[in-house]
Amino acid sequence: MTRSQIHEDMHFRILRLLQENPEMSQRDLAKAVGVSVGRMNYVLGALVDKGLVKLGNFTAAKDKRRYAYVLTPQGIAKRAALTRSFLARKMAEYEALREEIEAIKRDNERHDQQASRSIQKEI
Repeated sequence: MTRSQIHEDMHFRILRLLQENPEMSQRDLAKAVGVSVGRMNYVLGALVDKGLVKLGNFTAAKDKRRYAYVLTPQGIAKRAALTRSFLARKMAEYEALREEIEAIKRDNERHDQQASRSIQKEI
C-alpha cells in the first residue's frame, strides 16, 4: 500500500468514526485508528483546515474544553468518496487473496497426490 493510500485509509476511518460519534475524544480516536494522540491531533487539525470537520463544544461534557468533531457537508461528501475508494481497494485485495488461496489449495492437493504416489511405490 502506498503512503497516499495509508493516509486516505486513515482519513476514511476518522471521518467514519466521527460521523458515527462526534463526541469521541482524540484519545479514543487515536486508539481506534491505531495512531498516537499527537498524530491524531495533527490529522484532526488538517481535516479542520480542509473544511471537512468543524469543532463544536461538547455541551454534555463537564469539561468545556472537550469538543465535538462534526463533519461538514464537504466532509460528508469526502467520506462518501473515500468509502468508494476504500471499498474498491479492499475488493481488489480480497480477490487477490482468494486467487492466492485457490492456488495454494491446488499446490497442496498436487503435493498430497505426489506424496501418496511416493508412498505407494515404497510399499
